[in-house]
Amino acid sequence: MMLGIFHAALCLLTVPSSLSHPLTPLLRSSLITTQQLVAVSPASSSCIGTPEPLQCRTAAQAAPFITTSFAKYGISAPSEMAALVGTIAFESGDFKYNVNLNPSNVGQGTRNMQSFTFNQEYAQSIPELAGQLEGIAAGSDDQILGLLTANDDYDFGSAAWFLTTQCGDQVRQGLQTGGQAGWEQYVSECIGTSPTAGRQDYWERAVQAIGATN
Repeated sequence: MMLGIFHAALCLLTVPSSLSHPLTPLLRSSLITTQQLVAVSPASSSCIGTPEPLQCRTAAQAAPFITTSFAKYGISAPSEMAALVGTIAFESGDFKYNVNLNPSNVGQGTRNMQSFTFNQEYAQSIPELAGQLEGIAAGSDDQILGLLTANDDYDFGSAAWFLTTQCGDQVRQGLQTGGQAGWEQYVSECIGTSPTAGRQDYWERAVQAIGATN
């Protein structure tokens, strides 16, 4: 019950001062709201009619988990937050997917659609999964992904984990400085793909919604 109240509070643009479980300074500095996510990804306002309803999350459902992931991994710079929100929204198809449905990409998923190699490393970094990982045979890519996607905290936390563990200091400094050059470096050197127009559209909307410097 307490967790439900906490997550509901995070979805609000303004948190009432009378809330019995107020946001900590760290969470407040990492706050992502439903309104911001809808501005970045208008299609995320609803899951009605989505082909994979069990994978889909609305902006209202996603916002608290993105916020807690940013707080957990110490991400509070608006420009970094914008880059990650844009990546998550783009890669997950407006939060509608957390598994790559292509049979040739078994094990790829979570909300930033990272490859199995990174999902395995990510899962191993989560102490709560240690016991379950011991019982999974080598090569069971889909089972490891299943552990991550079954928990929204882990599922939405992958992008923040990836930035803080897989991207170098130079990439993060470029993002924190703001501007398109830093974002393009993050996409090309860290994510390992091209800064396409479609991907850039999500980032630009995130910059505007979150108030980052472009």
